[in-house]
Amino acid sequence: MNITQERIDDLNALLKVQISAADYQDKVEAVIKNYRKTANIPGFRKGKVPVGQIKKMYGKAILVEEVNKLIQEAIYNYITENKIEVLGNPLPTTTDLDWDNTTEFNFEFEMGLSPAFEVNMDKKSKFDYYKIEADKKMVDHYTSDMAKRYGSMINPEKSEKEDLIMGEFTQLDSEGNVLEDGINHSASVALDIVSDKKAQKVLTGVTKDDEVVVKITNKFSSDVAHMLNISKEDAKILNSNFRFKIKNISRMTPAEMNQDLFDKVFGKDEVKNEKEFKAKIKEEVEKSFVGESDNKLKNDVILHLIDKVNLELPDTFLKKWLVQTNENGLTAEQVEAEYEQYSKSLKWQLIENKIIKDNDLEVKNEDVVAHTRELIVQNFAQYGQPAPEDKKLDEIAAQVLTNEEERKKVYNQLYDAKTLMLYKEKFKLTEKTVTYDEFVKLASEQ
Repeated sequence: MNITQERIDDLNALLKVQISAADYQDKVEAVIKNYRKTANIPGFRKGKVPVGQIKKMYGKAILVEEVNKLIQEAIYNYITENKIEVLGNPLPTTTDLDWDNTTEFNFEFEMGLSPAFEVNMDKKSKFDYYKIEADKKMVDHYTSDMAKRYGSMINPEKSEKEDLIMGEFTQLDSEGNVLEDGINHSASVALDIVSDKKAQKVLTGVTKDDEVVVKITNKFSSDVAHMLNISKEDAKILNSNFRFKIKNISRMTPAEMNQDLFDKVFGKDEVKNEKEFKAKIKEEVEKSFVGESDNKLKNDVILHLIDKVNLELPDTFLKKWLVQTNENGLTAEQVEAEYEQYSKSLKWQLIENKIIKDNDLEVKNEDVVAHTRELIVQNFAQYGQPAPEDKKLDEIAAQVLTNEEERKKVYNQLYDAKTLMLYKEKFKLTEKTVTYDEFVKLASEQ
């Protein structure tokens, strides 16, 4: 077998493969012998089919398959050994081959090559880093939310707009009578999520054992299907009056702003008064926004580097490759329409890989395990559960990482963290304090 590369330009090349009978004959003969042992052909006992008959029936198909296997393996080895950086996969240009009368075959493959480029990261490149500040309105909202979360449930006599009402829904006909075979279901209704203002008004000010008539459509609330135990399809077309008999009214009474609440939220004696409590909430809320600030910086860096790095792609080859290899059967027109976005994504992938390589960024297996353990502990904490013992934690982490998708996700998170740290180190950042609303506006304009 002989493989040669012919450079067309910096981004395109032809790979020429010459294969002779000596390269494939032994493999083809071995497959034919195996077919002879297992083939079930009428008129012959199993394992006794003449070799000539096998060749006549299957020889050409076996030859094509074995030659293709050899070629794919040879191309892979050639690209690997010669450290050729390709984009996509080589595409065959050879179509007409005389498999019946020829023993030597010549193949050609188009290759798209990764461009050579440099990524300059220095203080000449400037970025704004947005520190999101929790304003008074936001802090008050979170303070109120904490008080409700740690409050107590009471059963008031009359309902108010934020109460939870439990009762029985019975569907009525157009004349106000119980609809035969209609919907009948007991459910709880949180008045603050009832989006139909008329229905909300009807359900406000009711008492236990009251019966009211309320019209329910798909606009009643965001989850009519669950509330009435019906399908989402039926909920979309629902337009009917219901009798609602009140069985119970519940109201969350916020916890008092005292040391007991402070200790429950932040731990014993971490804060001593309401002022410190709100300051701590402000601090925690602003910490939670750091990830959004980091993502904004990363997106700004991506746009900057895609624009500034002089990076060309073998566009014609890639468009052809996308059409020929896409499992969803993309047409040339569809590829053309979507290619700009695809090329930007590919350019960033190449730039990011170059940054990782040039700066010797590495994620080790022990890093992956440690990060997975941290994620598991955080997950337990979200549900108010203590972290598992070390041995159990290791077992859970090992189980999670048997899933290749999860392992890949953790690797990507760690590489993201390392590249982000690098951007903060290499580029000149100007910190700007903004409110959350201002930040959302800035991000939406990107």
